[in-house]
Amino acid sequence: MASAVERVEACGVVAIVRLKDYSAAVDLVKALFDGGIDVVEFTYTNPQAGAAIEEVKAALGDQVLAGAGTVLDPETCRAAILQGADFIVTPTVNVETVRLSRRYAIPTVIGAFTPTEILTAWEAGATFVKVFPARAVGPAYLKDVSGPLPQVRLIPTGGVSVENAGDFIRAGARAVALGGNLVDEQTVADRDWTTITSRSRAAVAAVNAARAS
Repeated sequence: MASAVERVEACGVVAIVRLKDYSAAVDLVKALFDGGIDVVEFTYTNPQAGAAIEEVKAALGDQVLAGAGTVLDPETCRAAILQGADFIVTPTVNVETVRLSRRYAIPTVIGAFTPTEILTAWEAGATFVKVFPARAVGPAYLKDVSGPLPQVRLIPTGGVSVENAGDFIRAGARAVALGGNLVDEQTVADRDWTTITSRSRAAVAAVNAARAS
């Protein structure tokens, strides 16, 4: 089976699920999967996140990578790993969280903003570095950072949409992460899985088109 790094890069899109209600997690992930996205992050701003990961992994197994997002410390990181998280995502650089994840051989997407933070996260052992918030700087920033740091696998997050996903890929991103522009409260509350699948297909298509160009 392909490694987590290979799967994230092959898919090209990470779906960020930040909702008040995770009760439809399995159906949501199936809709994302039908649209070509098999990498999903459940944010730990909601205490239901761990249970959602467990449910998704029980239902879909290795068909999808289900990760824990908004992990702020190693304690939360360990809890998420024990609940079955396939990868760990942080909004900021927390070196102890990276170390703990590496101890359990769990990939990480570590949030950083400045070049110093990005390199610090990478040197600590981050699998990917999440450039956050990407809307504040745009694709040109990734291109500038990738110049001196071509070895760092960057994933822009925050303000990424179907419309600009391709621009970030062309600027050097290994993948992009979409949150509310892909999965929003109302669409999930309406159980409108057709729309979720359609958005997923559009995001994946935008990434693939950018790579082809």
